[in-house]
Amino acid sequence: MRYTAKKIATMLLTMVIVSFLTFVAFSLLSGDAATRLLGTEATPERLEALRIELGLNDPLLVRYGRWLWDALRGDLGTSYRYGQSVSSLIAQRLGPTLTLTALAFALIVAVSIPLGVLSAKYAGGRLDRALTVINQVVMAVPPFFTGILFTYLFGLVLHLFIAGAFPAGGVGHYIGYLFFPALAVALPRIAMTVKLLRTSILDEAQRDYVRTSMSRGRSRSGILYRHVLKNTLVPVLTFLAMTVADLLAGSVVIEQVFAVPGLGRLLLTSIEGRDEPVARAIVVLLAFAVILCNLAADLLARRIDPRLGSGVGGAA
Repeated sequence: MRYTAKKIATMLLTMVIVSFLTFVAFSLLSGDAATRLLGTEATPERLEALRIELGLNDPLLVRYGRWLWDALRGDLGTSYRYGQSVSSLIAQRLGPTLTLTALAFALIVAVSIPLGVLSAKYAGGRLDRALTVINQVVMAVPPFFTGILFTYLFGLVLHLFIAGAFPAGGVGHYIGYLFFPALAVALPRIAMTVKLLRTSILDEAQRDYVRTSMSRGRSRSGILYRHVLKNTLVPVLTFLAMTVADLLAGSVVIEQVFAVPGLGRLLLTSIEGRDEPVARAIVVLLAFAVILCNLAADLLARRIDPRLGSGVGGAA
């Protein structure tokens, strides 16, 4: 309990620091929201009046303190561009992002674990060498470029989906459209998980209990699936827990490539339009998700193996 409380306190402190840095970063951007909102109707008098109304003339620490206090009460402010609460805007866009993340995570688990086991089982063979080459290529290609290739190949050439036309209804069409951006985000993580699982299995296979079991006549496959694979799950599970955070962050760009109306696309349009309350809230929300996933990975690793004092998520 003491360890968990310490990690939660560290997480909260990190969130305060991240939110402050985010607030400062948006404050340093050129121009201001008042100029954007008034456009061609801007006059010095109207600009000053609107800045006072929005609180833009207040000192930075005062504005941050006011925003932090409102955020702790669940009020993330009002969008300059849409004129509605930031919370409702995020709620409207959260569904596609969460579905995209969940689908990508399911692909990672379903594909990487069997491939990692096969790569380790036939280490040094043709299958292992082929998977190693494919892994290197996949990890070298950024997801946004893979997304562009998928859009051209599966959308414009094979017509498996209509590029840029996100389906308004139908679960099948909804999942079918999100499958390709999910695959583009998942591919590098699949390659990394395969490599991690292969290395963990091969290291575990060198332990004394494996050699003892084999000397007693037990099959290599039986030892692999019953004992070795189970003992290699700690680093893999912690890595997969951290992967959820990476998928959420990776959706920012891939949603723009596939025109998915999720948080990532809303973030980019808000930054472009200087809609600071929306952009600030999404950045802090994504940072919170990343920190929370890292905390979960750390606690999961420690629960599986109490000897892990620092884990993946940070120092003990």
